[in-house]
Amino acid sequence: MNKISEIEVSYRPAIGRKPIIRSALDAYVELKEFFPKQTIALQEQFVCMYLNRQSRVLGVFHLSKGSISGTVVDIRLLLSVALKVAASSIIIAHNHPSGNTSPSNQDRELTKNIQAACKFLDIDVHDHIILSPFDDYYSMASEGILSSSS
Repeated sequence: MNKISEIEVSYRPAIGRKPIIRSALDAYVELKEFFPKQTIALQEQFVCMYLNRQSRVLGVFHLSKGSISGTVVDIRLLLSVALKVAASSIIIAHNHPSGNTSPSNQDRELTKNIQAACKFLDIDVHDHIILSPFDDYYSMASEGILSSSS
């Protein structure tokens, strides 16, 4: 008799600080702690902040680490975590080791793809923040690049 693996899903939200994100600056202040000073100028990293309906932070997940000039983002993994924590919205973020915070064509395309995938699950993409090693950031939402996913 073959046994099939059982899948168990659990959700145990930690009791701790869960700030409310009201602006791109709020998001940047919280997210920059997830980009170590020792490697922010060396290696591109991509993280996702998950929020509830009141824009309170549920948590931040490190999706990938890459090279000096790029990193691979698995949208399925991003969404699987969103579903596990019952997120209503997300803020995605990555760093540019060069210090240039302007979004590349690849950044814009990835954002569109993430928005399209999230739309099917009724998850809003609030922003895409690009951080630099020089305590600077770029907000696609603030700059009008991020279109509404609703």
